[in-house]
Amino acid sequence: MDGDQPSDVENEGLREKDNSGPIRFLALFLMCLLGFGSYFCYDNPGAIQENFTEDMSLSTTEFTLLYAVYAWPNVILCFIGGFLIDRVFGIQFGTILYAFIVVIGQLVFAAGAYYDSFGLMLVGRFIFGIGGESLAVAQNNYAVVWFMGKELNTVFGLQLSFARVGSTVNLVVLGPLYNWVEQFYQGHTCLGVTLFIATGTCLMSLLAAVLLGLLRNKKETSARDNPNNEVARLTDIKDFNVTFWLICIICVVYYVAIFPLIALGKVFFERKFEMTDSDASWANSILYITSAAFSPISGYLVDKTGRNVFWVSISIFGTIVGHAMLAFTFVSPYITMSLIGVAYSMLAGSLWPLVAYIIPQYQLGTAYGVAQAIQNLGLGVITMLTGMIVDNWGYFMLELFFLFCLFLALLTAIAIWLYDASHDGLLNMNNEQRQEFDKLKQAANEADREKLLSVNAGGEGSSQDVLQPQSDFQIRNRYLSRIGADLPSHLAPFKGIAYRTLR
Repeated sequence: MDGDQPSDVENEGLREKDNSGPIRFLALFLMCLLGFGSYFCYDNPGAIQENFTEDMSLSTTEFTLLYAVYAWPNVILCFIGGFLIDRVFGIQFGTILYAFIVVIGQLVFAAGAYYDSFGLMLVGRFIFGIGGESLAVAQNNYAVVWFMGKELNTVFGLQLSFARVGSTVNLVVLGPLYNWVEQFYQGHTCLGVTLFIATGTCLMSLLAAVLLGLLRNKKETSARDNPNNEVARLTDIKDFNVTFWLICIICVVYYVAIFPLIALGKVFFERKFEMTDSDASWANSILYITSAAFSPISGYLVDKTGRNVFWVSISIFGTIVGHAMLAFTFVSPYITMSLIGVAYSMLAGSLWPLVAYIIPQYQLGTAYGVAQAIQNLGLGVITMLTGMIVDNWGYFMLELFFLFCLFLALLTAIAIWLYDASHDGLLNMNNEQRQEFDKLKQAANEADREKLLSVNAGGEGSSQDVLQPQSDFQIRNRYLSRIGADLPSHLAPFKGIAYRTLR
């Protein structure tokens, strides 16, 4: 009966109580731990590249295959993984499942090294990739569920920061760990034991997934996050707007200038800058160190200022400067990698939250999955290409290739800026403008619901006619009239609507 249901005020109070205080901070900490293990183990090959190539007798092309095969399954499975979170598993069980797959993949990868089987290592990285990218989708979903609103950019920054701590610890620690294990084992056996020890970080992330799932009741989460009971479908993809697909392009052409650089950077620094093995490892890790340190700051900055597309463009430009310095100068890699790390953290903190602004919440798992699937398609192909470039033409040509990709990313960011400005302008609004825009949109929805109730009560008209969706164009005109901008005469009706809905 209706009388037994909690009121809207009571529901709001429960929501605030459930999402406040220590519980939210605990959830944030566990969300950060989710990605620690997968990021730590993802760059295991890059941390000890020479040990991999010597112990397993690999060429540079074969070595980069360890990264490419990670990306291959996610061309399809990553976006299906996001859809399964939305439609089948739910966020709690899906996160635990993907974290478990990460553990299995790392164990198989380590076993391949231990038994001197490169094929088994590739199988392990394939399995690891299935879980790793889908786990990242789940992590993004959790961030939106708990922190949608003005804190979202900061939370994305913190998650990236903690993930990069995992990558940094890997780059700094795995070499000394290998040297310690080498006292007891030799060759591929030593490599395998080292990778088995690294699996402990994935087990820690699995535990975080279990604990995070216990914090939220599945039934309550579903009702809260999708109050209209809308259901995600694979066919929703065709309705994603142009901006989303442009974001996906940046996800490919920008990130191929980051991850392959980390994978191949250590040997590059040793050869061009004549650095020792230890110094090259530290220089390679600087990107992740600065990214980890600056990510919370960049997220907070974007939260306070808005202007996401502006910050994305600035980040890409900064990365171009860093790669140009690596290619054409002998400036210390510590400086150039620091610059790239700061720019990278700013991009991640401003780019990924854009998806949550343009995609409905019940479709976010699918949307993030599609974005990462496309990213992995690009990374899978281009990572192999980078190995071939190094084998055939050297590291200078590799840097020119990175610069080409980054200029494509910058042009795409400009395209997003222009497209957004010609429509509702939401993505590059400052915070005050965005909050006003959201209020107008919410008020319009409330007005539509009131009209529907009056139609149902009076029996006049069609509820389908009343609930025609408000276009971005209409919402934008309401916003402009609300802040006092003059509208053309043929748009005058929108001005009255804007003020009526805000009363």
